[in-house]
Amino acid sequence: MNNVNLVGRLAKDVTLRFTKSGKPVATFDLAVKRRFAREGEPQADFFPIVVWGAQGESCNEHIAKGHLVGVKGRLQVRSYDAKDGSKRYITEIVAEDVDFLAAAGGREARAEVEDEEVPF
Repeated sequence: MNNVNLVGRLAKDVTLRFTKSGKPVATFDLAVKRRFAREGEPQADFFPIVVWGAQGESCNEHIAKGHLVGVKGRLQVRSYDAKDGSKRYITEIVAEDVDFLAAAGGREARAEVEDEEVPF
């Protein structure tokens, strides 16, 4: 089973590109805090995220550097030949779902709901 769930902040703005056939693909780096930091210093891991299709376009429109997001997807390893002839490997997260959790200032992204609409 290949499932990845991450919550973190965008380390840079979203980059949107299109394949030759016109399919949108968005990429960004996600900074995820480590649970335990060395000597009290905050540490994070940085994961490259790839989002395909309409959801990639939505990421490009609605999130930016510093925004808090949740990413659900799968881990993918791919390779390519570098200009110097060496083989390079890339490990990335291919997102199936991206949840917009909060803006850069920490404001939560939530809709207003009337009390009568809450099911509990």
